[in-house]
Amino acid sequence: MTQAPATSRGTRRQHDREIVALAVPAFGALVAEPLFVMVDSAIVGHLGTAQLAGLGVASALLTTAVSVFVFLAYATTAAVARRVGAGDLPAAIRQGMDGIWLAILLGALVIAVILPTAPAIVDLFGASHTAAPYATTYLRISALGIPAMLVVLASTGVLRGLQDTKTPLYVAVAGFVANAVLNAGLVYGAGLGIAGSAWGTVIAQCGMAAVYLAVVVRGARRHGASLRPDTSGIRASAQAGAPLLVRTLSLRAILMIATAVAARLGDADIAAHQIVLSLWSLLAFALDAIAIAGQAIIGRYLGADDAVGARQACRRMVEWGVAVGVVLGVLVVLARPVFLPLFTSDSTVKDVALPALVIVALSQPICGVVFVLDGVLMGAGDGPYLARAMLVTLAIFAPVALLVPVMGGGLTALWAAMTLMMTVRMLTLWLRARSGRWLVTGATR
Repeated sequence: MTQAPATSRGTRRQHDREIVALAVPAFGALVAEPLFVMVDSAIVGHLGTAQLAGLGVASALLTTAVSVFVFLAYATTAAVARRVGAGDLPAAIRQGMDGIWLAILLGALVIAVILPTAPAIVDLFGASHTAAPYATTYLRISALGIPAMLVVLASTGVLRGLQDTKTPLYVAVAGFVANAVLNAGLVYGAGLGIAGSAWGTVIAQCGMAAVYLAVVVRGARRHGASLRPDTSGIRASAQAGAPLLVRTLSLRAILMIATAVAARLGDADIAAHQIVLSLWSLLAFALDAIAIAGQAIIGRYLGADDAVGARQACRRMVEWGVAVGVVLGVLVVLARPVFLPLFTSDSTVKDVALPALVIVALSQPICGVVFVLDGVLMGAGDGPYLARAMLVTLAIFAPVALLVPVMGGGLTALWAAMTLMMTVRMLTLWLRARSGRWLVTGATR
């Protein structure tokens, strides 16, 4: 009677150690990424309003372009982790190299599209005539760093699959420091203006990619894995990533619809929405770190033909997601009086944002379950289901959100619709997790 609980406690402690060991460094790396844009904004902002506006447009375009390809990290993590679980490290690294080659090809394609069309893209996104030249300059130069950015995504996936989230943290921190130093030196020291900021970021990104490649190449040589591009492997990586691309695009569409609806509610509402959305995104980093741990751990268990271990790990990670969500929700409620003045002194904006923040706080346990199960199913390579589930979520959210201004609702109603969206995601993911159909074992799915 007492042995089973002891074993259960031992299993939970083992899962806890694995989750913490992977999630904490992953969180640090995730937080470091948006700091690149913050540093660029702080440095370019002193050049003038037009330059800062141009940076805002260009960085939004670049962030969107790169986030679309985040499947390079997710799909690679799952595939590599399966091979690790199966005890085949050479095949795991070979799988990772296929993802890196795909990243290089996609990066070259993006450059080929952006360089000649940059002015038209900037104009399409509504940049003013004074900001447009700066946005075009920044976009064209920064586009040269996109292959490096995609290589970083794929390489991060390789290391996560190898159960290593510390190296990505070190590289992200080093890249952040290099980016800050290069930006300051090139913008002001060399007098290159906004072009200097773009070149500084490109150089930092290329440096990060070079470090990742050195780590992966060293591992490939140690285990005798081929570094040459393999057409069938690259094609398999693309096929595994395609459903996750659909998932990501659907999620981006949801966020764009929410912003468009907030803009129709009035200036105070859109201002408050941006504040609430920024906090929501920050909270997502903490929950996404657990999801990243889930991708690596679940892929390894399934690769080792341990479906029972995968299910137990899933259950424990869901408990972590709920617990972290509760803590984050409490922190949001307690920090509201301090948080809002950091972004605005407008009492109207504060009044609009306050009830929306309460909704965000209450939804955090739901978000915790969503992020964790999302990571679990990614780790299982269940991309097609994730794509279908997100399309269903988009189909439900869009009409509800668009009805908010029609029915006279405000920002609180919009964020209630966002919570509905996360609840739908939770239900679709929970049903899949409960069914066990994602528990496909073996070195490949």
